[in-house]
Amino acid sequence: MIVKDLYLEVQGLTTHLLSAGEGERAILLLHGGGVDSARLSWEPILPALAETHCVFAPDLPGYGDSARPDIAYTMAFYIDFVTALLDALNLTQVTVAGVSMGGGIAIGLTLTHPERVNHLIPVDSYGLQRVAPAHRWSYWLVHQDWLNRLTWWIITRHPALAKASLQQIFYDPRKIDAALMNAVWEEVRKPHAGRAFRAFQRHEVLKNGLRTVYLDRLGEIKAPTLFIHGEYDRLVPLECAREAHQRLPGSQLVILPRCGHWPQREDPSGFVRALQAFLSTNV
Repeated sequence: MIVKDLYLEVQGLTTHLLSAGEGERAILLLHGGGVDSARLSWEPILPALAETHCVFAPDLPGYGDSARPDIAYTMAFYIDFVTALLDALNLTQVTVAGVSMGGGIAIGLTLTHPERVNHLIPVDSYGLQRVAPAHRWSYWLVHQDWLNRLTWWIITRHPALAKASLQQIFYDPRKIDAALMNAVWEEVRKPHAGRAFRAFQRHEVLKNGLRTVYLDRLGEIKAPTLFIHGEYDRLVPLECAREAHQRLPGSQLVILPRCGHWPQREDPSGFVRALQAFLSTNV
């Protein structure tokens, strides 16, 4: 299966996407924050999904090979951007899967524009927890901009530290092979790496909790929903997905064993099986 690189102008921003597959059934894959991109999050599963769907995986603004303007990166900004991206792709309705920050965007899109989403798949999703891990420390670090910048500056110059950061989102660090590490290092070394995520965190991490918490609104979602979650996620604990599943009647929850915060990379075959089983029974 050929994976194509596409470039579109969306809201005046050059936007890079990976595209694969054909047909009327479309899937939009949204990556996470930090050091991430469409290729890093989704490349291993694109060929399998493209056998039955037309798949689009964009680099969100501030990431990958898309534009990286110095702007306010907020959840509202990303929801508006993804809506405009669907218009640019002429997609009236789409299945939306998102990991971490991308999952939060996917849920927000579904709540804001329910007519655009026919299936929702949050993966180890942001927006399902009320506080960050070690919230007081996280709040202090996020809002000490000089320290946050310094941390990113150090990481961009020391591959061992970049690998140590990546190990925090894996259950089994042996799954971090040389090819993945090289791809992460390439992303870390791009201009303004981390700027979009730092801005997003400053807006989201409040003194007493997180700004975006969807738990009380999940019952509004009508689209068939599958929560996929790594059993040993350190960033978004499994209990968050369990509560979300309970709050959304009719939803499904698949727990991928021996996986952390990036289950589609740690167990791509298990991830694809769960997603395809869900889509095949919710046509």
